[in-house]
Amino acid sequence: MQTYAIEWFVAIFGVSLLGLLSWAFRILPNERWQFVATVPLRKHGDGSWIGTNLTYYGLLSAISQVAAFAIMMVLTGAVGVGFGAMTALVAVFLIVVLPSARWVACLVEGKQHTFTICGAMFVAVAVLPAAIAAANLLLRAVGAAEMPMLPVLAAIAIAYTFGEGLGRSACISFGCCYGKPVHDMNGFGRRVFKRLHFVFEGNTKKIAYADQLAGVPVVPIQALTAILHVVLGLVCLWLYLHGWFRLALASAMVGTQLWRVYSETLRADFRGFGQITVYQKMALSSAAIALIYAMGLTRSPVAAPDLMAGFNLMWSPWPLLLLQAVGLASFVYSGRSEVTSAR
Repeated sequence: MQTYAIEWFVAIFGVSLLGLLSWAFRILPNERWQFVATVPLRKHGDGSWIGTNLTYYGLLSAISQVAAFAIMMVLTGAVGVGFGAMTALVAVFLIVVLPSARWVACLVEGKQHTFTICGAMFVAVAVLPAAIAAANLLLRAVGAAEMPMLPVLAAIAIAYTFGEGLGRSACISFGCCYGKPVHDMNGFGRRVFKRLHFVFEGNTKKIAYADQLAGVPVVPIQALTAILHVVLGLVCLWLYLHGWFRLALASAMVGTQLWRVYSETLRADFRGFGQITVYQKMALSSAAIALIYAMGLTRSPVAAPDLMAGFNLMWSPWPLLLLQAVGLASFVYSGRSEVTSAR
């Protein structure tokens, strides 16, 4: 792929994503954008129904995960990874990483109905190299091409960076992962966020029932995280397409995890006990482990990424069906509200 084509692709992709996020920041704090639908479950004698709410949190999370998996598949396909190996990676995420978002949050916060992307990413960083190595043993046994460890890890890190950025729109919709009230900020922070803030509406948003902050200007931490992640993802995507896998992996993971550590200081929702939270420790550990991967892994001989090869691999029924399955699994897992009901 010609250099100028890479620059144009990254630029157009970036403008599209940032435009989408700008629209999301304007509308999603409103009460209207918490529930996408209600499914009736049982009928009362007076003719009313009790239903289960399906949330925009689940829908937007599913969309962001499908986008992340699509990016991962295109980038790994660009370095010659086949569809069978991609399916194995997706299976690891669905079976191990996705459920860990709930059980890590349960361990840290002692709550049943919450998720943590930080915890899920910590688990992913720990298990993915072993999963790739195991998959390579199987691929070698059947005579198929193995996955190059460093480019695949870099592709996953970039996909995570974009997915985390886009996924913050789900947090805005649900009113979770919210920032401190602007009036609690001091000096420069108060001056900045007096003009740039979120005001959440609706008594069923988490910010309302957990901290009674509905209608109060708060630090737009979800928007800051989304913008930083998307911009960092674009930089790392450019590095990856130029073949700088080591730098792309290190930049994506160190950048996102250090921001995670700092952004915790701007949040008002409960993040666990201690001056340095468990999530901050997980983020620092993830950054350190990823940096070790980036510096220590031997780069396998691999051709320069061919973006069109990645798109061509995606444009067939099986990858598209796999992405649909990922989206459906994610929506079923996280889209049903467990803290509200409908009548």
